[in-house]
Formats: sequence, structure tokens, C-alpha cells
Amino acid sequence: MTNMKTDEKYMDQALELAALARGRTSPNPLVGAVLVKDDKVIGEGYHHQAGTPHAEIHALNQAGDQARGATLYVTLEPCTHVGRTPPCADAVIAAGVARVVIAALDPNPKVAGNGLRKLREAGIEAEAGVREKRSRRLNEVFWKYIQTGQPLIALKTAMTLDGKIATYSGDSRWVTGDSARQEVHRLRNIYDGILVGSGTVLKDDPRLNTRLKGTGVRDPVRIIIDGRLQMPLDGNIARTAQRQRTLVFCSNQADSRTQLKMERMGLHVIGLGCSPDIVPLEEVMQILGRMEICSVLVEGGGEINGYLLEHELVDKVYWFIAPKLIGGREAPTPIGGQGLPLMQEAWPLKSVEMQTFGSDILISGNLKEW
Repeated sequence: MTNMKTDEKYMDQALELAALARGRTSPNPLVGAVLVKDDKVIGEGYHHQAGTPHAEIHALNQAGDQARGATLYVTLEPCTHVGRTPPCADAVIAAGVARVVIAALDPNPKVAGNGLRKLREAGIEAEAGVREKRSRRLNEVFWKYIQTGQPLIALKTAMTLDGKIATYSGDSRWVTGDSARQEVHRLRNIYDGILVGSGTVLKDDPRLNTRLKGTGVRDPVRIIIDGRLQMPLDGNIARTAQRQRTLVFCSNQADSRTQLKMERMGLHVIGLGCSPDIVPLEEVMQILGRMEICSVLVEGGGEINGYLLEHELVDKVYWFIAPKLIGGREAPTPIGGQGLPLMQEAWPLKSVEMQTFGSDILISGNLKEW
């Protein structure tokens, strides 16, 4: 007879292991596994990155012959298809595991219940649904990507208490303090891409990299929306294009000589059949998905934010609020565009969380849950 509290305890351990690879497994999911025998952990592991052994394989290798008769806790259904690695379900069966507890079934049509079914057909006691909500939330990037082929879009902004992202003169350094800005770098470290418009590049000359201490830090792919190719070729983005992958989306009407110069500097310019004034971000997201860029952190200005929201492209938000006031009817706000006519049409957040960083507040939540 199984004990639900025991199952939840070991599944929580597996989820914690899975989370260690945040931002490193695209286009694969985050998966953790724990092997238990006689209420003792005999093997554990997590999927580190695409193309490397899956979580179950790490746990089985660590346990060795002890895996026979053990219980495997895994955060996502073991795969049954041959991808970049062999099927995990076959390895679990061959190892003689007696019971498998799964947090969530795999939304990938190539798996989608086949792993659970295969285990049961092999005589293994298998069940799913233990900590399912936590597993799905941990893997929201994978859930959206596998179902839509497009990246999960997270909008990040920082504003004053009176709703301003800069003063009327355009000064925006800095809205929040050091602690909040460090949290932004932690976010950059786990998202595949970071997106801004040419206005942000022209005004702030940002680097859009990850500035954290320690090992295992990586920079996201920079995604610049620049319909007319106006970004400066002597700025931080262009000068570091050889070190940090950078995509520039523009109109096919943009100057071809400028595009050639950018390409020679290492920028990857992608022209779209659109007006230079409005680059269709829906098409951008489809292209990014085909490039296996599965998550994008948007750090743009009000107009890009407004476009994304009005076209229902935003999945979640990170909203930093600094306890300071600057006023000014001309001072820019986080969301531009036309906006909504009625309060009842406002976009509501789900799964809202609040954190503090120094004197600043972060409110995060989902507009869509996958």
C-alpha cells in the first residue's frame, strides 16, 4: 500500500532536481528523477541539456543493480520515442524497476500517455498525477512550445509607484535598486532570448547580457526589433555581436547596405515583408520557435509591450515597482498602444506572487497558463 505523503516527498525532491537546469534544456523539458528503495534514495538525476542523458538514465546509472524492485519518481512521463537519446521507458523496464510514480504526462504527441501505458504493459505498477500542477508550472515553457511551436513570452518592466518607466526627459537609470536589477540578471540567465525594440537600443545603448558571478552563467540570444535598421553600429549591441548571438528583425524595405554591414559584424538580420513602422511580432515569434528559442524575456518600452498585450502574445509578466514618485504627464508608462476601453476587459493575472528586493516590489503572474 502506497503512502501519498511519501510519494509527494520524493516527488518534491525530483522537482527540485529538475529546476536545477532552468534555461538549459530547450527545446526539451525540465525533468528530475529519484529512485527509492526501502525508503532510501539510491539514485537521482536531472536532465542537464538537450542531447544529453535524461533524468531517469542518471538515476538508474547511479543506482546500478539496486534499481531492481525500486520505485522511480519522475516529474514527466518517461519517453518512448527515439530522439537525440534512446527511449527512457525501455531503460526503466530493463532495470527491473517495480513501481513508477509520474508527476505529469508528456504533452508531446510522440509520447502522450505511451510511456505510462508501456510501463504498465511490462508489469510495472505505474501512476501519474502526483504533484502534477507543480510539474506543469515548472515546465510552462515546454508546455507552450510543444503545443504551439512558439516561445513562452514573459514581459518584464520596472516602474515607479506612479506608473512611470522614465522621467519626461527620458531618463530611466535607474528605476529600481541593485537587488532588483540582480534579479533581472537571474531572469536573463534562464530565458533563451531577450527582446527589445530599436528605441530602447537608441536611448539606453544596453548590453542585454547576463551579469552574474559564478559558473554556469550564460547570455540569452538578443532579439532586436528594428524595422528601419536604425540601431547604431558603434553601440554595445553591434560591437559585441561576435560574442553574443544577436538577431535583428527588420522590414525588407530597410537599407540593404546597412544590412550588409550588420551581417559582416556578426549580427543576423532577418527581413520581413512588412512596413518599416510595424514589425509583426506574431511572425517574429513563429520564426523564433522554428529556431528552437523556446522562451523570450521582453525588456522593451511601452509600444512593444502594448503591441504584445493587444495581440495576446504575452504569457506572463514580471512587474517591478519602486517606491518613488516622479510625475509628469509626458513621462512614459509601461504599456503604450491604444489600450482597452473598458475596465472589465482588463487583462487579469493568475498565480500571482509577490517578492521584495530591497525596497522594491516584484509582482509576477501569468496571463496564460499552460
